[in-house]
Parts: sequence; structure tokens; C-alpha cells
Amino acid sequence: MSGRFLLCLLCCFSASVFADLPDTIARIKPSIVGVGFYDKAASPRGQLFGTGFVIAPQLVATNAHVVNPSLLTGKRQFVVFIGTGRSPEVRTATVIKRDTRHDLAILKIAGSPLPALRLSTRLVREGERYSFTGFPIGAILGLYPATHQGIVASITPIATPANHARELTVQQLRQLKKPYDVYQFDATAYPGNSGSPVYHPETGEVIAIINKVFVKTSKESMLTDPSAITYAIPIQHLITLKQSL
Repeated sequence: MSGRFLLCLLCCFSASVFADLPDTIARIKPSIVGVGFYDKAASPRGQLFGTGFVIAPQLVATNAHVVNPSLLTGKRQFVVFIGTGRSPEVRTATVIKRDTRHDLAILKIAGSPLPALRLSTRLVREGERYSFTGFPIGAILGLYPATHQGIVASITPIATPANHARELTVQQLRQLKKPYDVYQFDATAYPGNSGSPVYHPETGEVIAIINKVFVKTSKESMLTDPSAITYAIPIQHLITLKQSL
């Protein structure tokens, strides 16, 4: 009897989580933005590099590698793309804080305030299921955020697998000497998901930021042969960066 009762409770809990997710997605979507560059002399004028999310009325968080200064060639300027569809609103973005060690950046945007997501301080445990929303394949057909789910498969020191030591960058070598913990998700993400918020499916509270995926073969095969292993930076590092403003 007790076993059946427990199974019933688990089924009800699972159904409740999935029932809440559509409402949560609808609630957080206005806070999800595309991050890229704009050049009025180029064709196309705008290009999306990754995802960002609003953490204060005029502040957006994303990955530091999404807004790498080396991307600003010619007359390019960083922008965020707001809304959905083929004609999103474009706002100029300025990088005001950068943490390359944790691959985080905070952008300031002008214009009317946007709704901010809540950053969570709750303990994250292995086996818990979370959602993330972003622009996995960019904005080829327009700005349409997509949502995925996965469980925390492991809480592990950050590392970048490589076949040879010469493949590691200076930044990666530093991380190997003094690593910090990241969340490994059993979920498929793509390059455009960089900077996507990972959030609780019921509350929408952000617990991490997608920052990279494990590449099985080559970067060119990421879309056709994904590894389903995704890494995310714990949100505490973003909270610390925001507090330093």
C-alpha cells in the first residue's frame, strides 16, 4: 500500500512540474533576448551570437565569449534583439562588467525597462530537472526562443576535454590549475544557447547560465551530431558580478 501511495505522489509531482512549465515559459520569455552585433553597412545588418536575459530593468547577462571585443570589427556594435518574430526591436548594448574566468558579462541597454528574472540562491542537487530557454540555432527564421529540459547529471570541476595539451588555451590551462564547479546537464544545447538562463520549471528562478557544450567530433558537426552534454555556470558567480557594479 505504501509503495503504491509513494508512486502516486511521484506521478502527481511530475505532472505538476510539467503543467507549470508552459506558464513559466510564458512568464519569462519577455526577459529573454538575443545578443549579437549590428552594422548598418553590412548584409545582413544584424547577426545573433548567443542568448542573454534581463537581470535588472536595463541590465542583461550573457557569456563573456558572446561579447568578445574581437568580434567588433569595422563599424559593428553590440546589440540585443528584443521580442519575437522577424522584426525584433534592436537596442545598442554596452559591456559594463566582464568576468572571463567564469565566462560572464553584464550589458547595459537603453530604452524602456524590461522585466527581470529572479536569481536563485537555492541549493542545486544532482538529479534535479531544470529548463533553459534561448536561441539554439540563432535567428535564421526570426527571433523565436526555444525551451529545453534536462537533469543535473553531475556537479563537476570545470574542464575542457582535449586530445592534446597544445589544443588548450591559456585561459583553459589556468582553469585546470584552479578549477571551479559547474553543472553538467543531460541536455542538448547548441551554440546559440550560450548565455541562456537555466531556471526552475515551476518558479522561473535562474540557477545557472549555459556556457558550453561537449563536442563529440568537430564544431562543424555540433548541429547534426550533438553530444547531449551541456555545461552551465552556477548563478552565484553572476550574483557576485552584479553586486560589484
